[in-house]
Amino acid sequence: MAVSLTVLKEAGGEPRVAATPETVKKMSALGIKVTVEAGAGAGAGFDDAAYKTAGATVTKAMGAVLKKSDVVFAVRAPSAAQVKAMKADAILVASLNPYQDAAGVKSYAAAKIQAMAMELMPRITRAQSMDILSSQSNLSGYKAVLDATAEYTRALPMMMTAAGTVPAARIFVMGAGVAGLQAIATAKRLGAIVSATDVRRAAAEQVESLGGTFVMVEADDDDSGETEGGYAKEMSADYQKRQQALVTEHIAKQDIVICTALIPGRPAPELVTKKMLEGMKPGSVLVDLAVEQGGNCKLSKAGKVTEHKGVKLVAHNNVPGRLAGNASELFSRNLFNFIDAFFDKEKKTLALDWEDEIIAGIGLTRDGAVVHPALQPAKPAKKAAAKKKAAKKPAAKKTAAKKPAAKKSARGAKK
Repeated sequence: MAVSLTVLKEAGGEPRVAATPETVKKMSALGIKVTVEAGAGAGAGFDDAAYKTAGATVTKAMGAVLKKSDVVFAVRAPSAAQVKAMKADAILVASLNPYQDAAGVKSYAAAKIQAMAMELMPRITRAQSMDILSSQSNLSGYKAVLDATAEYTRALPMMMTAAGTVPAARIFVMGAGVAGLQAIATAKRLGAIVSATDVRRAAAEQVESLGGTFVMVEADDDDSGETEGGYAKEMSADYQKRQQALVTEHIAKQDIVICTALIPGRPAPELVTKKMLEGMKPGSVLVDLAVEQGGNCKLSKAGKVTEHKGVKLVAHNNVPGRLAGNASELFSRNLFNFIDAFFDKEKKTLALDWEDEIIAGIGLTRDGAVVHPALQPAKPAKKAAAKKKAAKKPAAKKTAAKKPAAKKSARGAKK
């Protein structure tokens, strides 16, 4: 029997879709039976007719479909009702936000489905084409620059006119990951003078290769500033103090600051304090791409553009979703590449190898249990065994009390 795959329509204003007509056509060619929820692609510019042409069945009756689906595609975590409707052992593939949604993870285990959190994809070569964080962050970095220029009341490039010269804008990017690097590249293309900072030493070469100036505090003890997975890590209090001093001085001269720093599984680090923000020039702009994880600036208001003492704070939610067409194309290719890697072309079956590095990295639940190592309950610290075998103390030698020598009676004495 052919593998059945269902594509859900997103709720909560999410405009992206987890499969496009392009990827539906590819999955159909593999022999997968694809069903798309009616209207799923509308927010990204893909109508139901395009899905039908690509080989999918389009329907509104999702309850019955989910009960038979082997695989379920979604952009964000499905609703509780959708999870309950899925059959046992179904494979859910989506961005599931497991570190912030413990209840959701428990519900996947309770439903006995195999939940795959695509944002946890390991940073290894063969998984690059499946990495939703990279594909979506690229778009976020690009859009952040456009959002900044929309609020900035001056031009970005230097312009020489008969009426005088317009100076180039200065843009400072905080965090040189995928989003940050794309922001640097976009800002440079628009003619700005760009600088950037990151705790990872390896980022210096990447920033400079794009024409940016790298600003960095030297770490202690040759610390690379990154985790084994290549992500930025939380630095020491001393490092953060020195970084704040450097950044405070630097951003006072900037026109636009773009914050992109995130730490997987942790709240976003605070990079720009109230005092630092108030040191920026009136009319300058700060874009906070980390606002959904707490923000790199605590004054950012999620989903809003606000102003604080002459500085505009841009904190849009779901920035990739603001480029829904491209974001959906990239996201859906990531998901297709994942399925394609584990699909047996001869047997026309999908088999997940839980010993595989990719599945072990993204798999949250299986057989009714939460199996991801990072989601296991913390074990109580073992108390040091108090039971020490009482070392046998050598018995104190009892010194025999010397009996006073018996006095020899004169009668017993030898004569």
